[in-house]
Amino acid sequence: MFRPFSLILLFFSFILASAHAAPVDHDVLDARLKRLADDTGIVGLAVAVIEDGEITFAEGYGVTALNGEAVTPDTVFRWASLSKGVASTAVGKMASEGQLALTDTISKFKTSLRLPLGGEKVGTLEDLLAHKIGIVPNAYDTRLEDGRDPAEIRKSLGSLKRTCPVGECHTYQNVAFDAIAEVVAAVRGVSFEEVVQLELFQPLGMRDASYGLEALTGSLSWAEPYRKRRADARPVRRPLKRSYYRVPAAGGVNGSILDLARFAQAQMGLQPDVLDDATLTELHSPRIYTRREQSSMSRRYGGHLRDARYALGWRVYKYGVPGYRVVGHRGAVDGYRSMILFDPERQSGVVALWNSNSRMPVGVQFEVMDMIYDLPAKDWIGLDRDQG
Repeated sequence: MFRPFSLILLFFSFILASAHAAPVDHDVLDARLKRLADDTGIVGLAVAVIEDGEITFAEGYGVTALNGEAVTPDTVFRWASLSKGVASTAVGKMASEGQLALTDTISKFKTSLRLPLGGEKVGTLEDLLAHKIGIVPNAYDTRLEDGRDPAEIRKSLGSLKRTCPVGECHTYQNVAFDAIAEVVAAVRGVSFEEVVQLELFQPLGMRDASYGLEALTGSLSWAEPYRKRRADARPVRRPLKRSYYRVPAAGGVNGSILDLARFAQAQMGLQPDVLDDATLTELHSPRIYTRREQSSMSRRYGGHLRDARYALGWRVYKYGVPGYRVVGHRGAVDGYRSMILFDPERQSGVVALWNSNSRMPVGVQFEVMDMIYDLPAKDWIGLDRDQG
């Protein structure tokens, strides 16, 4: 007969056991990824899995360039918009150390960013990191891609029509978001990139992580960019462009899959000397519902991800049924794609990098997370779509 105390111990043992990830079948995953790498839309691909805090799988597939060398776990790719989570983490760490406050207004730091009706005077760093600054999504990205100076573009944003009052709607940004790099540089007196290298890349052991085009091409192994335009064609190499390197906080990071896995571990609370729990809670706490993202997720993945919200440089969802809380982001820049998705409570997740515009690897996150949650397997990648 159980005593009340024994019942309590049994209950908490069940809770603790349920918080552990189910084991990922690495053989099944490897076989799936090998098949994926054989698709004509894939050039190179790297995937890593974290289970109960440990990197249990990190592999490269395909090649760095057509007729090039094999992708390895050390091959460097562009991270594209995963850079936003890096930038927000640097700012969150500075806030926790009292160097600035997330409630500080943007204008306090005399950045180049101007918003309609003087919105920079009321908009906060939190609003900036959560894309709540009240202007049209991706404002003037085309000007950035045409080679215009980011600071000059940010000044011109003030002439746009306001889509909503600052803080009241989510409109995803790149050029405007990069004002956070100016904030960091103003507070620290050195470049944003130097701060991230010192505060995050080095202490987290992200040995191949860097900023800039020259750092990418100077890596011992790096993936070249490709795009496939037609279903029956081979991917075509794309020119390397500086455009989004010139907004480093929004899209400037390079790194290997091992770097990304180590960054994911830190986001799960596994590097408390670098990122404490309070900082991570601040970073991952949802700030605003993202209607467009939710609509896209429902259309593509049938509600497997839902309740889409944006935190600080991070997206937050409910996953599957009953709805596990996951944190992640995706990135895309011409010829590269990136992805991260993890469950902070289970300290488990998946990261992927690839050097083409194929959408198929996006399904890898669902196949891995379904294993982690012990959910029924499904062909999220789409390998069997034409077989029957």
